[in-house]
Parts: sequence; C-alpha cells; structure tokens
Amino acid sequence: MKLFLLTIVCSLLLLSCEQKSKVEKAIEETPVDEIKVERFDKQFFETPPKDLAKLKRQYPYFFSPNIHDTVWTNKMTAPIWREVYTEVEKKYPSSEGIQNSVETLVQHMKYYFPKTKTPKVITLISDMDYNNKAIYADSLIIISLELYLGRDHKFYTFPKYLKQNFEERQMMPDVVKSFSSGKIAPPTEKNLLSQMIYFGKELYLKDILLPEYTDAEKMGYTPEQIVWCQENESYIWRYFIEKEMLYSDEQKLVSRFIDPSPFSKFYLEIDNDSPGQVGSWIGWQIVRSFMENNDTKLDQMLKMDAKEIFEQSKYKPKK
Repeated sequence: MKLFLLTIVCSLLLLSCEQKSKVEKAIEETPVDEIKVERFDKQFFETPPKDLAKLKRQYPYFFSPNIHDTVWTNKMTAPIWREVYTEVEKKYPSSEGIQNSVETLVQHMKYYFPKTKTPKVITLISDMDYNNKAIYADSLIIISLELYLGRDHKFYTFPKYLKQNFEERQMMPDVVKSFSSGKIAPPTEKNLLSQMIYFGKELYLKDILLPEYTDAEKMGYTPEQIVWCQENESYIWRYFIEKEMLYSDEQKLVSRFIDPSPFSKFYLEIDNDSPGQVGSWIGWQIVRSFMENNDTKLDQMLKMDAKEIFEQSKYKPKK
C-alpha cells in the first residue's frame, strides 16, 4: 500500500514538473521586442548645468514645471548627490543585468497578459523614496538605483525591515508589485480578509511572473522570516479565527498585520520574533490554495471577491 501511494505521489510530481517545463518553454519562446535601458541617472549627473534645458526636452516627465531649474542644477553639483552617483556607478557600471532581468520578466508578463506592451526601462537617482523604488507605468519601467545598493550600504539610515529590501535582487519583485496594481481588482470591503486576499493576489502574481525567485524574495523577507511564518502558520490562523478578525473592519488590523513593519502585532511575546505583514502571507497561502483547488483562469481570479476566493480555497494551514 505504501509503495502504491509513493508511486502515485511520484507520478503527480513528475506530471507537475512536466507541465511546468512546458509552460516555461512556451514562455521562453514568447517574442519580446528588444528591451532598452536608458540611464537617466548617468545622463543627469554627466550633463553640465548649462545644458539642463536639453535634458528637460528629452525627459520632460521628470521635470515638474513647478520646480525651479536651480533645484536641478544644485542637485547636479551637490557633493552628497555626486557621491550617491559615484556609488551607483560602482554598483551598476553596466545595464546588462537589469536588461536581462526585465526581459525575462516581460516574457512572463506577455505570456500571461498578452496585451502587455514591451516597456522602456529608465534608471534614475531619485530622493531615497522607498515607497516608489520601482514603478511600472504602461510602457515604462522606472527604477531608482540609489535604493538598490545593498542593505548594508553606508547611505542607508532606514530601519532594518526596510533596508533588507534594498538589494538588486528586489528590483523585479518591486516592478511586479507596481504592475499588479493595474491587474488586481481593489478590495470591495474594508475588512481584514479583503486586505489579506488583495495582497495574496499580488504575491501570487510574483509566483507566476518570477518563478525563479524564492518565497522570501517575493515577500521581502529574510529566509528566517519565511521559516517563522511556515512554522507558525497554524497558530497565526487560529489567532485570526479566535479573535474574529477576518471580517472585522477595524483599521488597526491593517497596520498590525498587513502594512510593512518590523514585526506583526499580536500583543504577545511572539511579536519579537514575528516579521511584519503576516496577514499578507496568510492571504498568499489562501490564494495559492484556491488556484490549486479550482479550475479558474488567472485573470478571473484577480477580479474575484475575497470572500468567494476564501470560501472556495479549501485552505487549511499546515501544522
């Protein structure tokens, strides 16, 4: 009997791998126009202040008419920003790595979302705005390179939970996060479950668009934080159920379990060990379970109501 069950499991795993390889092969054959990476950061800091007008004509969308030219010329010559540019050049002397990563990502985007346009990629040095590290806007991807110098870089005085994502490997997950906002229907309810499922959908998009990335990289966690969630999944779920949180509209629950933070707020001793955003992580597991147990197309799932997804997911936390 054990041998029989083992044979079935092995057969299912083999079938799954064969299907996955077929999908990945089809994705690799998906035609993509040449990806161009424009180094606006390089052009900006290598343009003499007297030639600012030329740069503004070339990239009008980066220069607000409400900001005086002296703001830009001061940035061009300020020692601190010159140092930032030097560090960016050290880290990214070539655009080849970024170009290859975007090309692979766009192939996946076009396979799952055929109407996706091949974007132009522009890198820049912004103002350390960690909420907008990478932006996807229709046919444009904008990447702020000063926020991908490595978590231990001397420039970063941010909290650890933010700095851990200032790595080159986080560029594509950040792009997908921005891309997903145009694909996922916004929550129709304000309760915790709706927020969990919304971000679960976002993370599921990372599953299919970034299959070579680890769960930690998709989540923005350290490997240890992913392990913590896996080991405590049953406890987290039981806590949400016992406290009747799933359908609660209390907005503090979002800051406690959804928003980026150094830890989740159970108001218990485990807070010190927990990562932030465990609600999003649980939402991810629910969406994964739904897609495994239902024959639903991706675009349909992204539009579905959170309660419907949850009720049809057959989700059971791993013990």
